[in-house]
Amino acid sequence: MNKTTTNLLLMLITIIAGTYFFINYCSECGSSALEEPSQEPMVGEEIKSTSYPFAFSDGDFSYEVKDNYNFNVSSSSILMPLATGIGTGISQLKAYFLENGNKVINVIGYYASNEENNTAYPNLGLARANAVKNNLVEQGIPSAQINTSSTLMDEMVPKDGIYYGPMAYNVDIRSENADEELSALFDKINADPLVLYFNTAEASINLDMEQRQKVADISRYLDKVAEATVSITGHTDNTGMAETNMKLGMDRANFAKDYFIRNGISTDRITTSSKGQEEPIVDNATEEGKGKNRRTVVTLNK
Repeated sequence: MNKTTTNLLLMLITIIAGTYFFINYCSECGSSALEEPSQEPMVGEEIKSTSYPFAFSDGDFSYEVKDNYNFNVSSSSILMPLATGIGTGISQLKAYFLENGNKVINVIGYYASNEENNTAYPNLGLARANAVKNNLVEQGIPSAQINTSSTLMDEMVPKDGIYYGPMAYNVDIRSENADEELSALFDKINADPLVLYFNTAEASINLDMEQRQKVADISRYLDKVAEATVSITGHTDNTGMAETNMKLGMDRANFAKDYFIRNGISTDRITTSSKGQEEPIVDNATEEGKGKNRRTVVTLNK
């Protein structure tokens, strides 16, 4: 082999070796370098479930435990029993509120957009927050010192059909305008009361979003004003006998009462009555008019 051939062979080997090392070991040599591995879960890889703690703080006062109130997917019923750590935290919160009457706790319920909401509230997050509020009240924390709200949290991941701790909490100072806000809320509710409509001889409730918001407003007012009550009055059209319609009106009022109780409003805050066919709001001469007269009206009393 002559010298020229040897040199050409050495150059070819050098080029091949350089190409090999460039492809396999150069990660910072331009856009042709190997791409970073994807961070998305691989097909079949299990997504870790979420869990939020029972935690709140206010200056030097704070508490946190990994446990929390838990709920089934598409449900606002608290799963019992509660962890011991939650009871300990509630006891500390109760003592703190007794010493600080100007403080409130904000209870925020989480919900996912793919959950089915069968409650009377605008969303499951608010329904869950109200369920937790009722539990706190049962354990001695005044409802006037509890605010409820909701947050859409599609990042939540259930485990075995259960959301672990879809709740958040923070302690705040009671609004200086709280009394004026409640007075305005009372006027708003009674100026445009919640009206539930029924089919002939039936007693069932299907709320639209506007009606659900009115339920939430009523619940909020009752929480803040200890002496307030809600009145539920049943009305009917003039089909059938007056005596029968009086009973039907009461049945509808009591049905609405039971519905409210199932959604967290205390039975001793509700009064029911019936006007039967005595107070139509439009003429019963048409089916449309009869439909408007078959109603149950929910109002507040201070």
